[in-house]
Amino acid sequence: MGSVNVPAMGIEVVRYNYRLRPGAVAERALTQEWHRCRFLWNEAVHQAKTGVRPTFAKLSKLLTEARARSSWLRDGSQVAQQQMLRTYAQALDASFTVKGRGWPRFKARKKTLPSLEYTRRGFRIREGRLVLPKGVSIPVVWSRELPSEPTSVRIIQDSLGHWYASFVVTRVAESIQVADQTSAVGIDWEVSRTATATEERFDLPHAGHRKRCAAELAKSQRRMARRRHGRGHPPSRGYRQARRTAAKVQKKAARQNRHDGRIWAKTVVDAHHLIAVEDFKPRFLSKTNMARKAADAAVGAIKRELVEQGRRAGRKVVVVRPAYTTMTCSGCFARAKQPLGLGERIFRCWVCGHTACRDRNAARVILAVAERGHTGVDDVSQVDHLPSGGGAVAV
Repeated sequence: MGSVNVPAMGIEVVRYNYRLRPGAVAERALTQEWHRCRFLWNEAVHQAKTGVRPTFAKLSKLLTEARARSSWLRDGSQVAQQQMLRTYAQALDASFTVKGRGWPRFKARKKTLPSLEYTRRGFRIREGRLVLPKGVSIPVVWSRELPSEPTSVRIIQDSLGHWYASFVVTRVAESIQVADQTSAVGIDWEVSRTATATEERFDLPHAGHRKRCAAELAKSQRRMARRRHGRGHPPSRGYRQARRTAAKVQKKAARQNRHDGRIWAKTVVDAHHLIAVEDFKPRFLSKTNMARKAADAAVGAIKRELVEQGRRAGRKVVVVRPAYTTMTCSGCFARAKQPLGLGERIFRCWVCGHTACRDRNAARVILAVAERGHTGVDDVSQVDHLPSGGGAVAV
């Protein structure tokens, strides 16, 4: 029995990205607008460092006064400048409410890529072109049609100098129902294999795209080092070419990882009703000898893609804390007395004698925890007399 389309679930807000082809005049205008917005961001950061916590209302009032005094700011769009201050105020609030979020930092001129945001009153789509304030008109490569009128747009530039427009639109959210409503899968993240599922056919192998490009990237970086003239000297044309080549190699590997992750996520989402995902945060690996391989696997990006596709498809997505998932037996839920070393790839239960692949066992534990409505292994324990059917029970 194949998949069946079900009625629409409602309205969802999504982003549609398109390539922009600005001319020399439009690109110069976008760059100048970015420098104005960057200046306002840095001024707001400076105020926060002096002990004053500026809100968006205070920043808007200061912006009005600054535009009255400075003709340089008046030459830019007030909408883009207000949106930059709004983004700063949201980032500042998040630093107080979200654990682990640091304070907003200065945006350096040479290290920060341009990013501008306009609300509906700050842009128009006319004859296939994106029209911005101050007479800036940019052709758009319409790779697909917009499902509705966009409410805002974000214009960004990547490391290669390409410009993109990200439109926020609303569309009808449709859910594709799977044939088996009891189908479920558990996902355990790792480095040697990017994702290990409860079923082997849904594993995501480690492709190693960045590793294959490492030699070419190192060659471009050595060329950059030879052509660098030192501080105080403008970069030469050869240096800019070498830097662009290195950026191309890095972006190619990132695109390959994103493409593989999207295809794999769609395969998992289309075949399962319940998706249990380990809440793995690869940040701690950045200071270990696995940092390069962890970055190559791009676990964080693939996890976000899987959760987002599952949410949009109407699946039940459960994020499980990773604590003790490797040390717990998927057969009897007994916990090992000592943590397993990274060299131990086979899990052996000292209670029931269950033996399985370490990562496959962890994926089954994650699925079992999600099926019982918990968020971590701490909520589940082993008892002497199990109910009929065996398994683990909630404490």
